[in-house]
Amino acid sequence: MNRGCIDKFPLLLDGRAAGELTVEREALYTWFDARCRLPGEGLWCAWAVGREGSLRLGVLEPAGREAVIRRRFSQRLTEPLGQLLRGEVRPVAEEDRGTWRAVQDPETLFQAPWLRKRLRGLAGALVREEEGRRSLALPYDSARPFPLPALFCFACVRSIQGARYAVFLFNDREEPVFP
Repeated sequence: MNRGCIDKFPLLLDGRAAGELTVEREALYTWFDARCRLPGEGLWCAWAVGREGSLRLGVLEPAGREAVIRRRFSQRLTEPLGQLLRGEVRPVAEEDRGTWRAVQDPETLFQAPWLRKRLRGLAGALVREEEGRRSLALPYDSARPFPLPALFCFACVRSIQGARYAVFLFNDREEPVFP
């Protein structure tokens, strides 16, 4: 197997070193291996943070006295990060705390005609903006048609404030990106 270079970065929790993020490039893929002491009760996510953006690696799993995760992502998903700076550990609950706001007419959030047309008339939308990106959450019910079916592969179905949503992430050019 052709192994690439291995880099190590601090894994921070509340701005303090809590562990280590090892990054290994292998052809068109990058492996992320995060290890830290158990941060406490609840669910915790590891993130890779770069100059241009962040990538959610996933929920850390307890392994003895540590929390760990090992994930592989394609170059298409890691390129938008830019130069990698560090890893971070964040509580899952923090991801949704107070950052979403309700939007009556979600089509007014975008300039792209194709997107405005598909969003017209959708009710119950939530939006948040951070780091030059816009997240759009649309109510999700598995018994109903999927919201924005053309962007199905870009969606992440998750719970926000106790309800299920399909969450879509857009860059500053209103292009969908993987969460």
